[in-house]
Amino acid sequence: MSTRFADQVPFSELMRKQSEVAERAAHGKGVLLRRRNEEDLVLMSASHAESTAKGFSVASRMFVSLMKQDAGARGLLMVLPDVFPWVRYLTEEDVREFLVDLVQTINACDDLDNLAPLETTVASWRSTAEVYADPKLHAALFEGDLDDHGQVEVC
Repeated sequence: MSTRFADQVPFSELMRKQSEVAERAAHGKGVLLRRRNEEDLVLMSASHAESTAKGFSVASRMFVSLMKQDAGARGLLMVLPDVFPWVRYLTEEDVREFLVDLVQTINACDDLDNLAPLETTVASWRSTAEVYADPKLHAALFEGDLDDHGQVEVC
């Protein structure tokens, strides 16, 4: 697993060497605390966390502003394949729809202070691209090779 944190320590080290681990977290990008059988945690200074959130907010507002201008929207469309190479498998209309959905989701994530929906949006569109990229799956879904067994009853 790739990580942005140069410092990674077992969670137990935080318990044994609190001051040392806290010092490393305060003067860097944060420390990744590895936990067994649990999700890892990140320890960082409040100022670093706040500046990260403010940076995301600025980027969010810039994307929304760009989308309101024809030249800005065209520019964002042009860079999408650099950021998301799989968009080449989407239709032109789907690429435009993805961009609108992406920018709206980024804006909403900023408003909620929660990035989880962004990951879901990107994963959903990537799955759509995977369908278009796989000839057998694409044919099955769009050329009627799947049997429709009718409405599903919920118990």
